[in-house]
Amino acid sequence: MSKAKSLGFAPDRLARIDRFLQEKYVGPGRIPCAQFLLARRGETVHQSVLGRQDPERGVALAEDTVFRIYSMTKPVTSVALMTLVEEGAVALDDPVARHIPEWTDLGVFSAGAGPYLTTPPARPMQVVDLLRHTSGLTYGFQNRTNVDAAYRKQNLDQIFDGYDLDGMIQALARLPLEFSPGEAWNYSVSTDVVGYLVQKLSGRPLAQALQERIFDPLKMADTGFSVREDQRGRFAACYEAVPGGGMKLQDDPAASPFLGAPKLYSGGGGLVSTAADYMRFSRMLLNGGELDGARILAPKTIRLMASNHLPGGADLTQMSRSLFSESTNAGVGFGLGFAVVFDPPRTLIPCSAGEFYWGGMASTAFWVDPVEEVTAVFMTQLVPSSTYPIRRELRTLVYSALMETNA
Repeated sequence: MSKAKSLGFAPDRLARIDRFLQEKYVGPGRIPCAQFLLARRGETVHQSVLGRQDPERGVALAEDTVFRIYSMTKPVTSVALMTLVEEGAVALDDPVARHIPEWTDLGVFSAGAGPYLTTPPARPMQVVDLLRHTSGLTYGFQNRTNVDAAYRKQNLDQIFDGYDLDGMIQALARLPLEFSPGEAWNYSVSTDVVGYLVQKLSGRPLAQALQERIFDPLKMADTGFSVREDQRGRFAACYEAVPGGGMKLQDDPAASPFLGAPKLYSGGGGLVSTAADYMRFSRMLLNGGELDGARILAPKTIRLMASNHLPGGADLTQMSRSLFSESTNAGVGFGLGFAVVFDPPRTLIPCSAGEFYWGGMASTAFWVDPVEEVTAVFMTQLVPSSTYPIRRELRTLVYSALMETNA
């Protein structure tokens, strides 16, 4: 408690977090577990460890439980690509076709269900379009367009029973774009393509590239594309929300495909991790690209990533065509790998200009607030992530406990 107070937080107000999570979500069986890790200026302020990592077997949640982080993989892969930008191997305004020649003649969907009628894009897709999801690519699960349907038919969203990375790139070369690059924001397989670029430009398999460039330097010992033998007893069960507020088992940790190597090393959603590991990644971002002597990126690169890159300074409500995204907030743009708050009052929740964040399909989330020097990581395992507004609620609880602010 004294540590929290010395870092500007009211301990009695921080205690609300555990009560809220237990009484509203864990106790009633809406989510199986809740781990929340909060730090300021690199020091832990609060940790919640509630519920069970494996309710079916009665295994309690632990501080080192391993979770599927799904789309929280995206910031990691984006950072890896930016290390290659810093090395001069690629530039943000490079045409993607320079690095993926098979994509030279990609057209924009006009009509048809295969074969397709297409029109030429207004401009070529650039690397920055992949990082900010303005590429014209999509996700099949959106169930919105003929292009989405084509992705579903070819299993383009699947980690374990679809394509490998090379095969995914070849399959995408045969499909049209949803829109001309830069025209809109659409949550998509773009970050999987970023992962392909990391693999190609580094000359290493994606898993090895992430290990060498991020996990080993940051001592993220529990993060990877599969659950190791020594981690199996710490691997959480994943649940699916059912009507009425309950949940059913979606992925048994004893029989999960994550126990083996994936077919697709998905830079967009393939990692497992722990709250402590992801907090180290978040602290590196807060520190301008460095943690405990390990330099991943330069401070200017982090600032570039955490700026709004949506064309015309628009927010997601103005640019998004997605039926699904990890964010629907007004006043929120998108940077190079994560959402960025640029107009806090429009979000209608306490936050800071320049705060950046993202989440995953199983309701996990993180945020980094450079103004208040706050990092937060939330872990649970419930799909879909849109089931409950728990991420917004956690922000409100945290900032209502912050008594000494920097702005």
